[in-house]
Amino acid sequence: MTDSQDTGTSASAADEAPQDAAQSVPQEAPGAPAQEPPADGNPVALAAPGTRTAADVVPPEVAARLTRAVVGSGTTVNHTPFTGEKLADLPESTPEDVATAFERARAAQERWAKAPVRQRAAVLLRFHDLVLRRQAEVLDLIQLETGKARLHAHEEVQAVAVAARHYGRKAPAYLRPKGHTGVVPTLTKVTELRQPRGVVGQIAPWNYPFELTVGDALPAFVAGNAVVMKPDTETALTALWAREQLIEAGLPEDVWQVVLGEGPVIGPEVVRHADYVSFTGSTRTGREVARGAADRLVGVSLELGGKNAMLVLHDADVEKAAAGAVRGCFSSAGQLCISIERLYVHESIADAFVERFAARTRAMRLGNALAYGADMGSLVGARQLETVTRHVEEAVAKGARVLAGGRPRPDIGPLFYEPTILDGVEPPMAVCGEETFGPVVSIYRFRDEDEVVARANATPYGLNSSVWTKDGRRGRAVAARLRTGTVNVNESYAAGYGSVQSPMGGMGDSGLGRRHGSEGILKYTEAQTVAHQRLMPLAPSFGMTDEKYAAFMTRSLRAMKALRLR
Repeated sequence: MTDSQDTGTSASAADEAPQDAAQSVPQEAPGAPAQEPPADGNPVALAAPGTRTAADVVPPEVAARLTRAVVGSGTTVNHTPFTGEKLADLPESTPEDVATAFERARAAQERWAKAPVRQRAAVLLRFHDLVLRRQAEVLDLIQLETGKARLHAHEEVQAVAVAARHYGRKAPAYLRPKGHTGVVPTLTKVTELRQPRGVVGQIAPWNYPFELTVGDALPAFVAGNAVVMKPDTETALTALWAREQLIEAGLPEDVWQVVLGEGPVIGPEVVRHADYVSFTGSTRTGREVARGAADRLVGVSLELGGKNAMLVLHDADVEKAAAGAVRGCFSSAGQLCISIERLYVHESIADAFVERFAARTRAMRLGNALAYGADMGSLVGARQLETVTRHVEEAVAKGARVLAGGRPRPDIGPLFYEPTILDGVEPPMAVCGEETFGPVVSIYRFRDEDEVVARANATPYGLNSSVWTKDGRRGRAVAARLRTGTVNVNESYAAGYGSVQSPMGGMGDSGLGRRHGSEGILKYTEAQTVAHQRLMPLAPSFGMTDEKYAAFMTRSLRAMKALRLR
């Protein structure tokens, strides 16, 4: 994630299923000056009369209900990127409030950890059902707080539901006591237990405020921990909505504490009190979080930035690859840690691919309505817009060509920027190596697989990559050579991320640790070995001399090797 918006120790920035449909009349941002759209710009998705607004979704009583959970004695506000208008007044936490939140969480965690694992897991399964039944509510909040298109908001609902189902079903197996062979079989009985770490400090980002808050907290809860979470202030309502549903599903209230405030003030306090730290954000801030955790000798998991590559091999299906590139590059306006920013295409199909990819990109519909129908939404903040604009303008000034997009769209909203394809990008253009974290991708041509693998790996980042080919065996072989935590063959990111039985995370500057699968829950536990020695000690006994004991153990060790014991 880019440093321009961060949530760590740097500066932060009804029960029915949805029935939204494609709309028919443009929706204007309240208070925004009317501006003519460019004649050749991306089309605008249309919104029907009566489409819900921020005032409909977050009236004062809803904001008050959601924010009463925040441990905070000050006051701050958050805004919607669609228009810049205020969404809600929020409590703001002080360092003393953070200490109070941890005190409450510790008291609650001791009781929560005593509940049977299956009882804790059942909470997640009930939460799964509540999320799917009430998804229209959280989709509105996600859109209002992030500016993303509704379909991209629904990706968060899918991810949270999958994680809740997975850990709701698998947690008892992941956490059950495991027997191991002792130092002397039959005489030494060994059991591995998994104990909760205590109170997890979670610092969550703004770009996926549902999935990267509660989605990451679910395994911590079912493992018996409490959580003190600092979501980004601008996207706090989504996290607070998730907390409300999880409590209804059976989570004790004090087990999940929420604090809000500026990253440099509140982030270090969360790290200072936590028994384990979970952070998603920029590489720069991740290093600060890691140093703070190391000073206290507590564990940490970090999902950080990326400059992710997509490789389109010579035998790829050009149409499918072009459609996949649109998803991979422009979901959530490119504000996705695992989205594609470098696109490598074999020279034999490059012209055909670029033609189709650019046509699809130019046809994408931009929109700001709380409804399905838009292909891409807004950037989240002014600093994101500044980074995107700077990267594109600098590249063009140094010789790159814009194949699609390349301009802001204030006619739709203050932070809209068209999905952009650049060609002819070379070092030292900033967009070549820096993470943009916006709807911008650079096209590069290559001749052979050795070359493209080397170029894809020539970055300190290693989060996600994508390989496109009609030959699945070739695709998997190329994937194994890429230095990224996840690689998707014939998909951009969703296949790897959505397969929650498998670990997901970064290599190199993209982070430490993994979410999902066994690693995603066991990281929230401490392994404890209980060894029960029976019949005789591991020492001379029954009148043995030291020499006879040593000879006995020598014979035993040889026998165990012969019996192929491990």
